[in-house]
Amino acid sequence: MGDIARQLQVEPSYLAYLTSAVQLGFITGTLVFAILGIADRFSPVRVFFICALIAAVINAFACLPGTNATAILVLRYITGFFLAGVYPVGMKIASDHYPQGLGKALGFLVGALVLGTSFPHLLKSMMSALPWRYVVLSTSVLAAFGGWAMVLLVPDGPERKPGAGLNPAVFLKGFGNRRFSAAAFGYFGHMWELYAFWAFVPVMLIACNGRFATANLNVPLLSFFIIGLGAPSCAVSGIISKYIGVKKTATIALAISCACCLVSPLFLFAGPAWVTVVFLSVWSIAIIADSPLFSTLVAQNADQQSKGTALTIVNCIGFAVTIVSIQLITALQTAQNTRYIYMILAIGPVFGLVNLLRRTDG
Repeated sequence: MGDIARQLQVEPSYLAYLTSAVQLGFITGTLVFAILGIADRFSPVRVFFICALIAAVINAFACLPGTNATAILVLRYITGFFLAGVYPVGMKIASDHYPQGLGKALGFLVGALVLGTSFPHLLKSMMSALPWRYVVLSTSVLAAFGGWAMVLLVPDGPERKPGAGLNPAVFLKGFGNRRFSAAAFGYFGHMWELYAFWAFVPVMLIACNGRFATANLNVPLLSFFIIGLGAPSCAVSGIISKYIGVKKTATIALAISCACCLVSPLFLFAGPAWVTVVFLSVWSIAIIADSPLFSTLVAQNADQQSKGTALTIVNCIGFAVTIVSIQLITALQTAQNTRYIYMILAIGPVFGLVNLLRRTDG
């Protein structure tokens, strides 16, 4: 994104808008998909396939000659819209295959999401001498392969229950269930922290390079490594949840990531560069470990005929929250408060923990 901003000669704030454009598109897409009940009324595997291919093509359009800053924002928005047919629909497919042990299954699934999120940073590190378009095109090719792999190798799950006819109000029904709403609000608090952390990992590493003259950190490679640590974290949390319970595992992970927010000024840029890298690695492991577990709780407590719609609308609201936290940090961050600004992210985990502990007892 930094290369794009430099080539287009735009303000640094453009990077936050570029990230938020994808989130906003995803929010719009999930809202439309939820209202229309797409994941419940149609084959989720085919929905995943079609949306993955469209998102890949739209993403690649950013590489066309003459594409300006506004056009790239629009393309990112449309890409995000069609990702609404990928991430929540993928969870719906998993829940149709694994009614038992769903926490473990979603642990591996969300782990794959995390690896995919970090992978472009690795591509950037490998292609540092090449124009940014090569990274974008590579991600489009991989996304298309993902869509084809789904439709060719994964059938609709045996537990799939086709949804009823179009009912625009169905996606609100689940919030009347205390356990469902507790899981949803826990997820919203988690999302306040997660995507802002991911978006600012490279920023924190760049700041670390600026703070310590001898640091010379490889920002793209370390960003891949730090964010990518969340992949095994999700898988391990899913396995642990089989033994101590989904809710308890999610609560512990959310509490640890909350603590990381609060103590961040003690470790960010306060000592040698390696201290910051190690701290960010620990934070990354904790911050995502609860994600598949919240999705598990949502799926388990949703009406089974509208499970896909429930997952989609919870994703919609969760990603709306991410825009607020990303833009808030962007607006408030200064050279003087760089060590302290990320304490704001603790608001989300605190909100999530309060709802988890008050609204459920099992």
